Order: sequence, then C-alpha cells, then structure tokens
Amino acid sequence: MREFDLVIVGGGPAGMAAAVSAKEHGLENIVILERDSELGGILNQCIHNGFGLHTFKEELTGPEYAERYAVKVREMGIPVETDTMVLDISADRVVTILNRGRGVEEIKAKSVILAMGCRERPRGALNIPGYRPQGVYTAGTAQKLVNCEGYVPGKEVVILGSGDIGLIMARRMSLEGAHVAAVAELMPYSSGLKRNIVQCLDDYGIPLLLSHTVVDIKGKEKLEGVVIAQVDEKNAPIAGTEQFYPCDTLLLSCGLIPENELSKNCGVEIDPRTNGPVVDEGLETSIDGVFACGNVLHVHDLVDFVSEEAARAGESAAAFVKRGCTADDTAAIKVIPQNGVRYTVPAQIHTADLLGDVHIRFRVTGVFKNCEIVIKAGETELLRRKSRILVPSEMLDIIIKKDRLAGVSEDITAAIEEV
Repeated sequence: MREFDLVIVGGGPAGMAAAVSAKEHGLENIVILERDSELGGILNQCIHNGFGLHTFKEELTGPEYAERYAVKVREMGIPVETDTMVLDISADRVVTILNRGRGVEEIKAKSVILAMGCRERPRGALNIPGYRPQGVYTAGTAQKLVNCEGYVPGKEVVILGSGDIGLIMARRMSLEGAHVAAVAELMPYSSGLKRNIVQCLDDYGIPLLLSHTVVDIKGKEKLEGVVIAQVDEKNAPIAGTEQFYPCDTLLLSCGLIPENELSKNCGVEIDPRTNGPVVDEGLETSIDGVFACGNVLHVHDLVDFVSEEAARAGESAAAFVKRGCTADDTAAIKVIPQNGVRYTVPAQIHTADLLGDVHIRFRVTGVFKNCEIVIKAGETELLRRKSRILVPSEMLDIIIKKDRLAGVSEDITAAIEEV
C-alpha cells in the first residue's frame, strides 16, 4: 500500500491551492487525485473573465486562473494522478481509488483534504410539472456544451434561476446568436452577483422576472415552451398570472450542492444548512486529519475566496502531520448564527492554540440595508462592522484577530443588527 503525508481529493482550484500551501508549509509527500483528464475543475469551462482580482491583482478567465495554479503545482513537483476516481475514504484515512492503469487500489494517508467541489441542482429536485422533453439542461451542462464542445443547445432560451452560472449563460447564449426571452427567479431578489446582473442581463436587454417561476413545461419529445407564473410571499404560484413563453431551450440555474457523498460515507458530520462538513478554524472536519475546503465545504461566489480558504486547509494539514497526526484536544467553542445569518464557517473554534487570525464566512438570510455585522463572545463584542447593504448572493468574510480570541471561552455569535 502506498503511503502519503497528504492526499487531496480533487484537482480544481481548491485542490491545487491546498497542495501548493501544504508544500510551502513543509509537506513533501503529497498527491492530488483528479477524476478528469486535466487539472482545473469547473474553471476549464468558464471562459469569461472576472477571476483573480483578489489573488493575482488582475482580471483572468477561468482557464487562465486554473493554469496559474497548475503551473505552480508542476514547478513544485507535486504529483498529480488524473483519470483517477476516489471510491471511498475510511475513517482511518485509507483512500480507495480507481485508475485506468492501476485498477482499484488502496492508499494510506496521514491527512486528507476534501476538495471535490459541487454539483448543480437538477430538474428532478425542482418538482416542475410536465414531460421530460429534449431541450432542458442545467446551466453548467449548457456552458460545457457551448464552451468546450462547440454545440449551441438552442435558439430560443428561457432561464430559470438567477444564479451566477445562469446569468453568465444568458450572455453567452446571446453572443452565440440565441434569443434569451427571460430569466425567472423564485425569490424577490437575485441569487447572483450584482455585477453579473448588470453585465449579463442589463447590457443585453434581458428581463429579470423576480418572484416568478416555471410552473409547466410544454412538449413531449422536444421542448415547445414553458409557462411562467408570479409567486406570492410563500413562493406559491398566483393563479391568473401565468404566461406562456415559446422556447426550445430551458436552462436551470437553481443552486449548487456540495459534492459530499465521500464525506458522508467517511462519517464526516454534515451541516444541514450548508450541506457541507462541519469544520473548525483550521477547516478540520469531525474526523481527525480530514479537512475540507472550497465548494465542497460551502458554495462560494468568488474563486479567489476558494483559493484563500484552501491555502488555510493546506497549512492546517501540514501542521497536523508535523505534530504527529494528533488532533487538537483543547476545548472548542461554537460559532452560532443568529438574526439574519444563515450559517457560519467555521462552526467551532479552538481558541487555545490558534495558527493565526480566524476567518468567519457566512451568508445572510435576506436583503438587509443600513445594518451592522456583530460578532460577540457571550456579552463581549469582538467586532462590529457597518454595511450599507447585505444580500444572500454575496458571501461575507469577517476576520477576527488572533489576540481578540485569546482566552475566549464562551460561544461566539454572529448576527445582523439593523440600524
């Protein structure tokens, strides 16, 4: 059985950034396992720009951003095994893999970083009535068809969901000569970044229908059109508001789900609010020596945040191996979301022996204007930050200084207070 100090599952932006960081912090025996034939993950099909402004201080396309890290991985001599599917991870960190050349094999890891990314929510999870005709795609599938395979799914398009991939595909389909009739969004606010609404919808005259959803799909063999209706405050369709949109393509951009089947089989505790692992400040899961980062942990809006988070996971994995693969047995305090905060990552913090400042990342439950983000330990205020507007589509990153957490023994709360 081959043995490694660190096995990284996934060769996307999170996996590569974690590998580079672990190497920089002294780990030598590392391997990246990637099921695709090349590194980069989802970035390889994201040919639009807007990546790297935080990490590289310049605007890059997805493939360019991925290539920056792939070059680092190669230059640092970190082994990569592509076309390799991870079948199972045991609680004692034995990883079962399937490789075209080696067949099924078990490898032993002193530490593991989960970086499997996320998947799109399919039509089956949306409960839309109608047949299953040709012409219904997830937005990511359509993106791969257009950008990587050179196929245009259709010419008359409706998009359900205003997630960032859906917004970007509205622009992409327009550039390919298709007509995007509308983007329907169930919520009263968009689930995508403001810049994407402006650049991908407003600039192309594509209407965004808030508080609307698809209530019927017409067509048996091929898609003929969809019926869109307005919804009330309980997201129930309002009778009499139905409108038929003829189309040959329906793209679904209705959310992303962390890819955690391996995590669950391993026994990792999953947070029902994020559908990702419960982690501490070092991104270690409930299983000693198993860490998680990137979209498998919680869905990010910027890949730059993925890379920063993955670098912390790599540093933490290196520290775990260097201290003899023993867990931090100091008491952990909880981080509890309250009053408008939907979840927090991390969910707990070991304050006794911090490696550095602590990042608390979260999303809010709705739109808040003229408010303050308040972080407290018991009644002691650790941080208060004013904000003009907070929206669910943007992930917040709050940094608590290491010295502010020294000696803290009460649970920490994160809340939104309206001014």
